[in-house]
Amino acid sequence: MPNVVVRYKTKPERADENQALVEKVFAELNGMGDTGFSYMSMRLEDGVSFVHVVVEHGSGDTVSLADLPAFQAFTAEIAERCDEPPVAVGGRIVGSHGFGLQT
Repeated sequence: MPNVVVRYKTKPERADENQALVEKVFAELNGMGDTGFSYMSMRLEDGVSFVHVVVEHGSGDTVSLADLPAFQAFTAEIAERCDEPPVAVGGRIVGSHGFGLQT
């Protein structure tokens, strides 16, 4: 899994549901131990925009987000929850602070 940033906008009436689904993904991940990647998500100030960031640790043994039941539930109806669909863009870390990441 490469480093990826994903951004999308939910329908206003589905934003809380989306956040709850994202929180379930983190609950599952937090119970797993080392996954080989870092993952964060933010709900932006407008209340409907979300940004997800996945950063590989380069360890070789990486869990696939797509295999997690909570992530499958999150992505199952993402199109129906969104006004603007998810757009994923790969990237290379230029610098970081406080995330425990190496550049």
